Amino acid sequence: MSRILIIISHGYHQEHKLGCHARSEEHTSELQSAQAEHFSFHRVSGLEGFEEALHTLQTCTAFVAVSDIAQGYTELNNTPHTRRVKTVFLAMRHALDDMVARQECMDIMRELFRQFMSVLVQEKVRIEKEHIYLDPRISFQEIDTFFFSGCACAFFQVATDVYTDLRFNIDEWEEDVMSDRFFNDCFTHQYA
Repeated sequence: MSRILIIISHGYHQEHKLGCHARSEEHTSELQSAQAEHFSFHRVSGLEGFEEALHTLQTCTAFVAVSDIAQGYTELNNTPHTRRVKTVFLAMRHALDDMVARQECMDIMRELFRQFMSVLVQEKVRIEKEHIYLDPRISFQEIDTFFFSGCACAFFQVATDVYTDLRFNIDEWEEDVMSDRFFNDCFTHQYA
């Protein structure tokens, strides 16, 4: 699991598909603190998938869940790039209404996050060679106590940028869109 962030950063860019979930699951057992706390690995689709995975906490005590949904955008400027943001959820079961136990779980999850970041710092240069650029601000957020009773939850998000080739290629279109009246009326005259 210690390399989960790197695999995630590769996994959702079209030109860098590496099967992020299979490799993330493989790395779940590498982090000693995750082993000690019996973290298991889950694949989810967004927050709803995370909520569904929380029901598995009846059979396990803690898990890391990687969302297969990426948020993002393409920026149109002198160096166009596409940004993708992936979410990693953490959850640990604790005794119901025991705020001390909840705090201990949060401390463990904060430490796991710190360990993930210590690997990310080492791997940053390597992935930049593949033209994948990490946003240095990686957010970690704790989910409040009322989200799921008897369970401490948190998530962090990793944003990456890859440069995007936005050169116009006429061969990609059925007809010449540059001569289309709609295109000319909406864009050319309006901004002339």
